[in-house]
Amino acid sequence: MFFVERHYLRTHGASFAENFYGLKRRRVPLFKTERARSAVGGVFPEEKLKNTDIWRSLLFLVGLPYLRAKAQDYFEELGGGLQTDLIEDTRSASVDETWKGRLKRAYKAAYPWLNTSFEVWLLVYNIAYSFERTPYYRPWLSWIGVDLRRVSADDLRAAQVAVRKSSDPKPGGVLEILTRLLRKSPRLFLDSLKVLLPTVIFFIKFLEWWYSPSSPARSLSTSPLGPAVPPPRLHPPHPQGIRVDDVEYGMCPLCRKPIANATAFPSGYVFCYRCAHDWVEKDGRCPVTLMRTRMWQLRKILV
Repeated sequence: MFFVERHYLRTHGASFAENFYGLKRRRVPLFKTERARSAVGGVFPEEKLKNTDIWRSLLFLVGLPYLRAKAQDYFEELGGGLQTDLIEDTRSASVDETWKGRLKRAYKAAYPWLNTSFEVWLLVYNIAYSFERTPYYRPWLSWIGVDLRRVSADDLRAAQVAVRKSSDPKPGGVLEILTRLLRKSPRLFLDSLKVLLPTVIFFIKFLEWWYSPSSPARSLSTSPLGPAVPPPRLHPPHPQGIRVDDVEYGMCPLCRKPIANATAFPSGYVFCYRCAHDWVEKDGRCPVTLMRTRMWQLRKILV
């Protein structure tokens, strides 16, 4: 991320996110001459970022988030954020009384307050910036001496001229052309990130939505009643059970009549409801497999 931000600050005068939203960083002039500058037009050299401005911007764009992430990780390593009622209270036996242990406990107690104060500080600046009470949406921008402006048509024309000058073809052999292309490839890759990253994020979010439970593709491929219930596995007949080999299709093996109000046993065999009910009530088993069956296990078949 350091190299990406440095490239965009040097090339476009803005961070990656600021350039994506059409913003640029400008060195704050000592005297406000907005009306005169708007009348003259063009890009003024004194407004462009210098090397010191770029390195200071990198300090807060990359260094500060890195330090905050490390501070949060260390706070979690010390057990911060855990509910005290979920862990045993063994302070009397295991508390480290050395100066290092005291520093850890002090850091664990002070970090939530410091982090909350920092977030409130940024929130106050955001509110003040929204109501035009300050020209800086972050406090360190005033320390650096830069503010944010919309990219104007003059900035776009100046960028096009710079790109045209850097891409002018120069005579040379194949080796020289390849060498020049290799030198420009990192810059071309970094410039293409503002198109590649949103495209990749879009496709990732699209795939997450497509394979989510609420996706229309999933709702069309599955029944609104839920997944289809597979048929019960047919258990083999017991030697002491009734024979079903000579029973015609659609006939009840017990009463030898057409099945009325078809009812299935857990074993997979189908009988008339009254025949199945009476048999289970009397014997408590499947008449074919002799598998133990309760009354609530009988299932009526609706055709």
